[in-house]
Amino acid sequence: MTVTVAIVGRPNVGKSTLFNRLVGRKIALVDDTPGVTRDRREAEGRIADLRFKILDTAGYEDVKDGSLEDRMRQQTELAIREADVILFMIDARAGVVPLDERFAQVLRKAGKQVHLVGNKAESGSAEAGLVEAYRLGFGEPIPLSAEHGLGLSELYSIVSAAIDKAELAKAEDGVENSDLDLLPEVDVDITPDMLEGEGDEATLRWNPKRYLNVAIVGRPNAGKSTLVNRMVGEDRVLVGPEAGITRDSILVPWEWEGRTINLVDTAGIRRRSRVHEKLEKLAVGDSLRSIQYAEVVVLLLDATIPFEKQDLALADLVEREGRAMVIALNKWDLIEDKNATLSELREACERLLPQVRGIPLVTLSGLTGRNIDRLMEAIFAVERSWNAHVSTSRLNRWLAGMIEGHPPPAVSGRRLKLRYMTQAKTRPPSFIVFASRPDALPTSYQRYLVNGLREAFDMPGTPIRLWVRGGKNPYADKK
Repeated sequence: MTVTVAIVGRPNVGKSTLFNRLVGRKIALVDDTPGVTRDRREAEGRIADLRFKILDTAGYEDVKDGSLEDRMRQQTELAIREADVILFMIDARAGVVPLDERFAQVLRKAGKQVHLVGNKAESGSAEAGLVEAYRLGFGEPIPLSAEHGLGLSELYSIVSAAIDKAELAKAEDGVENSDLDLLPEVDVDITPDMLEGEGDEATLRWNPKRYLNVAIVGRPNAGKSTLVNRMVGEDRVLVGPEAGITRDSILVPWEWEGRTINLVDTAGIRRRSRVHEKLEKLAVGDSLRSIQYAEVVVLLLDATIPFEKQDLALADLVEREGRAMVIALNKWDLIEDKNATLSELREACERLLPQVRGIPLVTLSGLTGRNIDRLMEAIFAVERSWNAHVSTSRLNRWLAGMIEGHPPPAVSGRRLKLRYMTQAKTRPPSFIVFASRPDALPTSYQRYLVNGLREAFDMPGTPIRLWVRGGKNPYADKK
């Protein structure tokens, strides 16, 4: 049984530092600048043997004017409603400030289990602030140092009691826990319907796993957060007309056709020369790490200004990281001549991104939700291609046909020989060609083989790795 713990408080009291401490790694951005966190972020928290869901929230601002701070406040209040346990954090060194008192009133009305935490309590100057915190009405404050890990034993007791209470309530309701992990292991016989191909070419059909990690990346103000909210059907991440609202990469689980899609909303990525502020550098670094974490990357472009230099740089980065990719043209509802524009963009995509030739290009509107089903079809299609496996016999028949149609060029008067080909791994599909002189095989001929693989084995837009190796000389050990 698990519980949800939310860390709340005014800006710059150390909520994200405690969040990272409980998660066990630095996944939330931390800086001395107030208001770094804007969205609510969730992860699995751990204290010794306890496991629970932990929520990091934006610093509470008492404004209701429709501004960015107002929308941040609404996200924090959503986290309060979702939580079983609330850790109300104050800065023990600064003592109680008026915003702490206003937030205390909000928490009392929430009717949730609230525990007052006095952070930054490692120094003697915090004692006065801890005494002053009694007047907030939440009992004895817990002295804590999120940076140094002090006070976690008290948090352990709080979370442990909440888990015990939840388990007791579940038992009283007569709900039985059906844990699939408790089922006995059984042997599975491979039947003909589970195979593709015949004879020595037969391979197991690709069986998609339940979870799929999808990162949505792009330039600032391309509509990434709006698209995520439309897909999940709620205001899960902050949106607005301001560019660069998103800072942390926010993971949002979402169900689609029986699968859990871990959507990752990322900060907009601008050219390196335009990034000067420390916070933006941290946010961009977080976005780039999300690409490495993902299996499928949706490169979201603004259809009104597509294929900017930064868009092309991002596409090249995703290809070099070896991730499956879909290009989505957002704000398609603003385009007037849709057929002509789409034809021009397809041509531009093939011309500007030859390294991912045939990549799916999906038009959509994150604001209205148009064509989200087509986006998901493209995501699943590139995932299948990314996991594709081709049998060795098929590969070598294909290789023989490619060589017959276009033989490798002679280098220094000597003909190159391609002897054998096999697939080394998937995710992305990676192949090895054994040649007589691997260092002499031109890059242009390698591109010819890669494009042929995409076309022959239905892997459009998939990053493909091709390694050329030298064949073993049978007379090398003989004198």
